[in-house]
Amino acid sequence: MALKAGVGARVPPFLVMDVIAAANALAASPAAADRRVIRMEVGQPAEGAPELVREAVTRSLASGVPLGYTEARGREDLRSRIVTHYADWYGLAVDAGRIAITAGASAGFPLAFLAAFEPGDTIALTIPCYPPYLNIMTALGLRPQLLPATAANGFQPTVAMLEALDPPPDGLLIASPANPTGSMLAPDDLAALARYCHNAGIRLISDEIYHGLTFGKPAATAASYSPSAIVINSFSKYFSMTGWRIGWMVLPEDLIRPVECLAQNFFICAPHISQIGALAAFDCHDELQARRERFSRSREILLEALPRAGIDRISPADGAFYLYADIGARGWNSTAYCRHLLYDHHVAATPGHDFDPAHGEDFVRFSYCASEADITEAVARICR
Repeated sequence: MALKAGVGARVPPFLVMDVIAAANALAASPAAADRRVIRMEVGQPAEGAPELVREAVTRSLASGVPLGYTEARGREDLRSRIVTHYADWYGLAVDAGRIAITAGASAGFPLAFLAAFEPGDTIALTIPCYPPYLNIMTALGLRPQLLPATAANGFQPTVAMLEALDPPPDGLLIASPANPTGSMLAPDDLAALARYCHNAGIRLISDEIYHGLTFGKPAATAASYSPSAIVINSFSKYFSMTGWRIGWMVLPEDLIRPVECLAQNFFICAPHISQIGALAAFDCHDELQARRERFSRSREILLEALPRAGIDRISPADGAFYLYADIGARGWNSTAYCRHLLYDHHVAATPGHDFDPAHGEDFVRFSYCASEADITEAVARICR
């Protein structure tokens, strides 16, 4: 007798993780002995955590003080430091009680979805998008509602798109800067969306994990414009702490206790040692800004060189550290192209199918947070 499988067994894979596994296997094989694999498939800054983060963790471990459970919403000193961060970066006063520390932004999304929605509710979002948005929604019994955004509007939603929906969605998920496109909402456009959603009873979730990594355009937080918005952020991208699995949420008043109860039962708390490192990360802006400048140079290298390789249709790259390139006009299939790039040229990139099941085979996402020397070498291989 066959045993029944749950809905989670039908959730699609996050394909970039499969690309990581393939690149790791190739890098460890004899085939890579004479030419190492350059990693452009994943958004993981090459240097890892900043120096002061590593020093703070070393001191903590050497002190012998036990690392036990923290409160489910995180250490009070870290939440207070995030309050200062919002005042410094956005001129916004946020109460520390609204901050919840999470096991990465990845934990923030299911906490937000479960606290704010019921099974069967609809959440609107544009595509291409970060694949776990859709996969987590589906696993939780929510219904993604895809909006018809295009490169012309930066793959971002508008108030007009929401007004055209009948019935209106229960929620709207936005990302600015966005993965995979790097596109951003202008502050006025973000304000208009946030206010429309609040007045219409649409719960807004704002993914802001790439704040700090913008190139010529200002980043604004949805918390500035709506008291009912949920903001999700992370120490993985600007702060370069991917493997530490540490992030945070800014919660509206009505969801503070629901998120806390969910976190107590799902995770107990975010890793204590990572919270210590995260507190130190706010003292690393000089080092982190130098990294941002390096990302900016790598971005310019790619924007100048990819057209020479026949890749000249690139989405707006206002922030994050990705270029989302249309290769369909060349008659290329992105899955086959990325396989060829990896196994024949030892450059790992991510096929667009991961971000857009309908049209993604025409697109490739290139991450440019590897070292500048690696980006230069990758460009040479791609052009060849």
